[in-house]
Amino acid sequence: MSLQETAKNTSARALFLDRDGVINHEIGYLYRPEETRFVDGIFPLCRTAQSLGYRLVIVTNQAGIARGYYGEEDFHALMDWMRTQLLAEGICIDAVYFCPDHPEHGIGKYKRESDLRKPGPGMLLRAAAEFGLDLQQSVFIGDRCSDVAAGNAAPVGAMFLLAGTELQPCPGDYLSITSLTQAEDWLKAKG
Repeated sequence: MSLQETAKNTSARALFLDRDGVINHEIGYLYRPEETRFVDGIFPLCRTAQSLGYRLVIVTNQAGIARGYYGEEDFHALMDWMRTQLLAEGICIDAVYFCPDHPEHGIGKYKRESDLRKPGPGMLLRAAAEFGLDLQQSVFIGDRCSDVAAGNAAPVGAMFLLAGTELQPCPGDYLSITSLTQAEDWLKAKG
């Protein structure tokens, strides 16, 4: 059975979150806790999603690893720190999926194609299979066209594009939002 077939035969739902630009402000290849600034509204959004029974899953491309700007250990150390900060706000991240590869700019073993790298849906499909998620009942919030493409390919039931990163509209189906509060309000209305 394929990952997509497995994902269709489940009942739990998730709020998928891109990291840079959605959870924390985009600064370009973030790997230091002291440079991390959380996006306004991320804490209430996550608490609301948790209270509604959504699993919280981070899905992030990490081309900085591929380019040699920082290592996987640095990424994991930052994610441990971020999870601690979120936990202090009453938020438990269920899983973090990342792709350290880049097909053009990767160095050494990281220079390769990967089905996990967005715009591919690999991270979403893997999470669905591992957590028994119904992707049609799940939500994805991203800030790039590659997030929209991954969400549409999975496909998730609701795709949100947070304004501010992309200068042009993205191809695909999504709801454009200017703040995370809009996504939180949508989740509350949906129940």
